[in-house]
Amino acid sequence: MTHGIRHPTTGDTGDEAGAVDWALPEEAPIAFVYNGAPFAVMMATPADLEDFALGFSLAEGIIPTPNALLLTKVRRVAEGPAEGWELCLAVDPDRAAMERLAGRRALEGRGGCGLCGVETLADALTTLPPVAPISKGVSPAAIARAFAALPEHQPLNARTRSVHGAAFCDPDGRIRLAREDVGRHSALDKLIGAMARAGLSGAEGFGVLSSRCGVELVQKAARVGLPLLATLSAPTTLARETAAAVGMTLAARAKPEGVVLFAPDGQTGD
Repeated sequence: MTHGIRHPTTGDTGDEAGAVDWALPEEAPIAFVYNGAPFAVMMATPADLEDFALGFSLAEGIIPTPNALLLTKVRRVAEGPAEGWELCLAVDPDRAAMERLAGRRALEGRGGCGLCGVETLADALTTLPPVAPISKGVSPAAIARAFAALPEHQPLNARTRSVHGAAFCDPDGRIRLAREDVGRHSALDKLIGAMARAGLSGAEGFGVLSSRCGVELVQKAARVGLPLLATLSAPTTLARETAAAVGMTLAARAKPEGVVLFAPDGQTGD
């Protein structure tokens, strides 16, 4: 999902030094429609859309388990000059959080937006379930191993150098699944959907992302039971406080190859 472009470049002195072929990632509006009613429009990379549909539904707390999503229909749509994709989702009304779907309609979520369509402060900081600790401890070396391996699982980023990656790793830091998107939140949504479709539980490992850690990523990770979330950049204070409240450990890369852990007890360690 790339478009090639030949673009002039400049050297260190600012003089024109030639031209290069540069691949650009695709970005498009993705509309979520639940039981026939529009809910949100996200700007995202139009790939792995069935994973996106399931992962977004789980990560946003719309459905409690994957089997509450009964049907996903993906279709490309064109309305005048606007082209995009529509995800038509049928959810079990007896199991889905229908009050969330009823309260908001056709909300826009930009690629950098993490709290899609939130209308109140209470909605932004919802109560999250506690996270069970991982059965096998994760060492800083395992997290560093996952960071080092992540670029190998980002073929789109290798071509464009402009998209985020999200991966699920086993306790030893081996990457089991990875997804990419122009938005870090959508990359995580896609990963969550891929994990659910593969029958992988968040408690079986940890997540790693090529981004900073904001509170919205912690919320998504907590809803699917990830006990540890590692990001290239350090978490915000609110992300750390939210993670600590549910028992989740955060980690960040410390150059050149170190790792900093932010434990739920408030301790920080290498």
